[in-house]
Amino acid sequence: MIPWLGATPVFPPLARALTEPNGLLAAGGELSPGWLLAAYRRGIFPWFMPGEPILWWSPNPRTVLVPTALHVPRSLAKVLRHRGYAVTFDRAFADVMAGCAAPRDVQGGTWITDEMRAAYGDLHRLGHAHSAECWIDGQLAGGLYGVAIGRMFYGESMFARAPDASKIAFVHLVRWLAGQGFELIDCQMRTDHLARFGASEIDRDDFVARLGILTDRPGLPGPWDYHCDNPGRTR
Repeated sequence: MIPWLGATPVFPPLARALTEPNGLLAAGGELSPGWLLAAYRRGIFPWFMPGEPILWWSPNPRTVLVPTALHVPRSLAKVLRHRGYAVTFDRAFADVMAGCAAPRDVQGGTWITDEMRAAYGDLHRLGHAHSAECWIDGQLAGGLYGVAIGRMFYGESMFARAPDASKIAFVHLVRWLAGQGFELIDCQMRTDHLARFGASEIDRDDFVARLGILTDRPGLPGPWDYHCDNPGRTR
């Protein structure tokens, strides 16, 4: 059994999270900025499907990426050099969330509900939620969004309408975060896709210890001003 949260964002100890499903900690509460920021600072994030209550998670182990340890696969490195594109940050946050929320299977399901989009939109207006956009021929071709607290970044979701578009935005964001002193990116759960970029798993206690340091450092309120044009070139 997991506890039902009350009127204030007081979460149970992470050690009480279930092992199956991995990391399920609590239910209830709100998706207000105060709740979301309190959760992220503790290594907790919301994830639930339509029709379910708000569910809060903190899996163990935790998948993270150290920005300075980013690995760019050779094939993607060629795309980054030769393809024509532009990358921006915080220029189209609502559109990126809409792209991430678009159904990706024949069932048409998505966990990024209207309630989630509104909640992270509020965080964006407060300068905590950010998007990275990849533009090809002037059209939004892919991107991702996440949350920043102090010098900690929490990745949430990404989408692509053109091959490699989300990966292009991801590489630009990670390199920029490294230059701004961000030392860790939360990737939540392991995927082969993230592992190819250098993400690895660490114990949840180690993850939370790092959070305590990084989230207390001075932050970079949004919107983040970044624009990079790559005209592409022939081989």
